[in-house]
Parts: sequence; structure tokens; C-alpha cells
Amino acid sequence: MKTHPLQSARPLLVGVLALALTACASSRGLQPQGRLLDMDGLQAGRSLAGDDLSASGFPAVDWWRALGDAQLDALVAEGLRNSPSLEVADARLRQAQAQVAGSKAERMPSLSVSPGYTGMRLPESMLGEAGGHYAGSVQTVLNFSYGVDLWGGKRAAWEAAVDSRHAAAVDAQAARLDLSAAIVQGYAQLAHAGALQRVANDELARSEQLLQLTRQRRSAGIDSDLQVRQAEARIPLARQQQLAAQQQIDAARNGLAALLGQGPDRGLQIAVPEALSPLALQLPGVLPSELLGRRPDVVAARWRVEASDKQIHVAKSHFYPSLNLMALGGVVSKDVGSLLESGSTFGLLAPALSLPIFDGGRLRAGLAKSDADYDLAVASYNTTVVQALREVADQVNAVRSLATQVEAQQQAVATAQSANALAQQRYRAGIGNYLDVLGTQDVLLQAQQRLSNLQSQQLLSSVQLSAALGGGYQPGDDALPGTAKASDLPNS
Repeated sequence: MKTHPLQSARPLLVGVLALALTACASSRGLQPQGRLLDMDGLQAGRSLAGDDLSASGFPAVDWWRALGDAQLDALVAEGLRNSPSLEVADARLRQAQAQVAGSKAERMPSLSVSPGYTGMRLPESMLGEAGGHYAGSVQTVLNFSYGVDLWGGKRAAWEAAVDSRHAAAVDAQAARLDLSAAIVQGYAQLAHAGALQRVANDELARSEQLLQLTRQRRSAGIDSDLQVRQAEARIPLARQQQLAAQQQIDAARNGLAALLGQGPDRGLQIAVPEALSPLALQLPGVLPSELLGRRPDVVAARWRVEASDKQIHVAKSHFYPSLNLMALGGVVSKDVGSLLESGSTFGLLAPALSLPIFDGGRLRAGLAKSDADYDLAVASYNTTVVQALREVADQVNAVRSLATQVEAQQQAVATAQSANALAQQRYRAGIGNYLDVLGTQDVLLQAQQRLSNLQSQQLLSSVQLSAALGGGYQPGDDALPGTAKASDLPNS
């Protein structure tokens, strides 16, 4: 019985493969050290107790609309359309998409065709009678090559690229959420500057009223020029406070214009808003676990951990033999008409097995770097998780405390207003003195300024809490680290 050539070659192939495996460079002793945090160990229940906890406590996608300001809604929409800051994240996403396509192509065979013409004339001095004339040939070559993915390294590289693309897609979402939060905070600062200007306007009105009253009392012989000069000195101070508030308004407008991707003139068109009420404090009842899927920075960091893990597999696959298949086929003839004749064909089959034996430690260094990259990604993820919970707790505490402080300060303003009104009434009636009026007026001004500052801080804390809770990020396909979509799979 005749033995098939493949059957007789099989023992030889097995022996070669076994020898290759034993001769390969070793990855022994190299492994990553990073460990992901245990989410169950991150307790936050006591810190967040006492608030409205519900499953729907996460902000909506358009969470800023709860402030009820149509101009703000329009500004956020304009910023999301025009801001150049988003172009960076979008460009990185396109880079990641291109890397996925490149990694996918690496897993596929390649086929190319190369038609050509070759002409040559050799001198008689070298070849005698065979030389001295021109000869040409026409050829068409078909080139096929395929790197067999024996150890899954190419697939792991493609999966790492897919994970990196997911991270880049989440980063693009995070950039939009950060821009929205920045516009809202800039708008809140504009509202605060407007409130300070209204306080300065009230102070100027009180100072002018006091000056008028003091002049009347001097005409009546009750007060002297000293009291008049003191009252006059308060007018420029009040106007200086107006100018300072206007400077803050201009700066806030310029900042908003920049966030919108426009020049400073765009800011001049933004009207100073009235006082904005802070967003209601509402927290999800599933912290911290659910928060980790709602924070885009956490989700992106998790995807990068997955990508780094796949890169370790890629680095390990380089320690093993690689098999490349190459085939050449084509036709060559001295004229085009003879290309299709059987005698014009040629072919070449060249399978190649490559195995690393000694490389001076290059492969081990590459694997060590991949391990370190994974450890770095894990450390970055763990840090991001802890920081996310801290930001939520900080803003919850701030919102709680500032709500109490605002309430107390409102009572202080009401008391100061009553005291100032009584002092002015007594001064007008001639039974009070000028110093009493000045003292109560200064207390009232400081109380109003402090109330404005506290209200602004309360609003900003509620906005920052919405951002800390994910800013309306909606998890989708990108919220499943380690899982590639079927549409990403190459047809192989």
C-alpha cells in the first residue's frame, strides 16, 4: 500500500513542533501584579444616609433643564454643536476606530496582483552572438500570504483595539458631559456676578438716600459737615462695588463665549440671568456599584484595563512559533498573446515556521512592559473609582451644609434689614445717630454679599453633584467591558 506524503510527513511535523516549543524563549516568572478593587468593600451607605435614595436618582441626559432657564438650554446646545474642545476626543475616537480596522485586517489573508513588463539588452562584449539585441517579457504575478494565528495573539490584538475603541467612545461622551457641566457652571457664575451687582445697586441706593437725609439734617442744624462728608464717601465705594461686579460679569461672559467656541463678542449677547435655584438633591439607592457604570471616566478606565489584559496575551503569543503561508503564482511570456498558454505559468509555495530561541531578552522585556501597562491601568481604574465616590460624598456634604447655611444667612439678612430700617427711622426722626445707621448698613451689606456667595456655592455644588453622578451618561454597548460586539468580529 502506498503511503500518502502528508501521512509520512506528520511525525516529522509533530517532532519539529515539539522541538520548537521546547526551544522557545521562556516567559516564566512574569505576571501582572495589579488587582481590581472589590466594589463591595467600598462602603458609602452611612455617608449618604438621610437623603432621598431611589433607583431613578441619577441625572437625566439633559439634567441642566431642571434649572428652568431657556437661555441656558440654548447655550448648552450651542456649545455641543460648536465647541472645538470636542474635536480632540472625536479625533481620538477615529484613531481608535482605525486601529480596530487595522487589527482586523491583520487577521485576514492578503492577495495582490502585480502585472509588469521587463526589458533588457545585454552587450555583445559579454555574451558574444547572444548579446547585442533587446528582449522583453510580460508577466502577471498573483501573491497570496496568510499569517496563521496559532496562539490567538492576533485575535487578542484585535480585541485590545476594540476595547480601546470602547474607551475612546466613552471619552467622547465624557468630553460632552464635561462641556455641558462647564457651561452650566459658567452660567451659574454669571448669575452670581449679577446677584452681586444687584447687591451693589441696593447699597448705592441706600447710600444716596442716606446722603440726602444727612444734607437735610445739616440744613436743619442737626448734623455737621463731618456727617455729610462721611455720607458722600460711601457713594464712590458703592460704585466701585458695582464696577467690580461688572468685571465679574464680563469675565463670566468671556468664559462662556470661549466654551461655545466663539469670540468675546458672543458673550455680550448673553443676558445676565436672575437667581437660579439649586438642583434638588436626589441620590440613587445602589451606590457605589451602580455609580461605577454611570461615570464615563470609570467606564473608560475599565475598558483600558481590558485592553491592557489583551495586550498581555499578545505579548505571550510572541514566545511561541509563528506560521506564515506564502504562495506566488503567475504567467510570464515574451509577448501578451502567449500569457495564457500553459507553458507560461509558474508557481511557488513557501510555508515558513519561525520560532524564537535567543533574542537577548527582547520578548521578556516586551511581556514585562505589557504586565506593567496592565498594572498601571488597574491602578488608574482603582484611583478613578475611589475618586468618583469621594466626589459624590464631597458634593453631597456640600449641598447639605450649604442648604442649612443659606437658610441661616437668609434669617441674618432679614434681621439686618430690620435693624437698618429701624436705625434709619430713628435717624430721620432725630432720636438716632449717624453711627448707628452706618453700622447697620455695613452689617446689611456684608450679610447680603455673604448670602449671595452661599447661594452661588449651593448652586455650583448641586451642579457638581450632577456631574459627579455621571452627568446623564447613559450606559450602552460600551458599558460591558470585555465583551466585543458581534458586528466587530471578522469573517474568518
